Amino acid sequence: MDEGLEIPKDWKETAFTKEDNPTGLLEESSFATLFPKYREKYLRDCWPLVQKSLSEHGIKANLDVIEGSMTVQTTRKTWDPFIIIKARDMMKLLARSVPYEQAIRVLEDGMSAEVIKIGRMVPNRERLVKRRQRLIGPNGSTLKAVELLTKCYVMVQGNTVAAVGPHRGLRDVNKVVIDTMKNVHPIYNIKTMMIKRELMKDENLRNESWDRFLPKFKSKNLAKRKQPAKKRTKKEYTPFPPPQPESKMDKEISTGEYFQKENERKAKAREMKKRKQVEAVVKKQEKRLKAFVAPKEPAVKQTKEKPSPSNDVDIDALKAKIIKSKKKGSLQKPKSAPKKKTLSAKS
Repeated sequence: MDEGLEIPKDWKETAFTKEDNPTGLLEESSFATLFPKYREKYLRDCWPLVQKSLSEHGIKANLDVIEGSMTVQTTRKTWDPFIIIKARDMMKLLARSVPYEQAIRVLEDGMSAEVIKIGRMVPNRERLVKRRQRLIGPNGSTLKAVELLTKCYVMVQGNTVAAVGPHRGLRDVNKVVIDTMKNVHPIYNIKTMMIKRELMKDENLRNESWDRFLPKFKSKNLAKRKQPAKKRTKKEYTPFPPPQPESKMDKEISTGEYFQKENERKAKAREMKKRKQVEAVVKKQEKRLKAFVAPKEPAVKQTKEKPSPSNDVDIDALKAKIIKSKKKGSLQKPKSAPKKKTLSAKS
């Protein structure tokens, strides 16, 4: 069963031509798309080209500058029922700052477009700007790498990301954009796509799982989170209510003060006050005398003294040593050669 459903390698679907639908369409359809004010000048310049390209498919295009909208609608000459959807996508791309040269690719077979709204994915505006810039990369290098791997044209504009290309490439672009907005760096997805592209070239691995080849990245944000200074621990659940705190009267009854007379209570309070004052004076004096206490000096380690060499000289041994060295010198001295007598010429 699976062998019958397998698509041949170089198989291409036949194009839908005018001969396939000679009678045309029964009903007329139209779509309108708004565009921002800053796109008005560019759309005025390229609108004749847009009308010419859409008229080949039997689609009529109107530009309303006053209301700021672009409208496409079918005519009696329209023979492709799906071309109106592609024309609508083309208007969306032109409104999202995609150039005409790239937007016209949507009308081709096997091509599609997608506009991803990233404005509500990140609630904080500063984080959205940082993650959007991360998707673009330095000098647009990250976005260019995504375009090369997915074979799609990607335009990041404001709160949207517009993409034009094949269906498989759009799926990868969508994953990269959503993961980037979820604080996953796009380089991880780029690395995965590069590995997949190399694995697709091997026919032996076509029907096997690629999980063992793909990298597995672990998030390290949890370990870096700041831990609170005081961690609250939950108490064990008990069905009984907590004990009622003792009142002032209960404390006096337990200590016996409740049964004392008024003068006895006052005398006891005065005695307690004097005792606390004496303790406070003693503590203050100790604190003042701390400045006059000498600090502990470090203990000096006693080094072992080496025995000094004696200055006494053995004269007899020194004499014997000198005589011995003289004898050795006389034995080793070579004999001098006899001098030749030369006759001096008498003048």
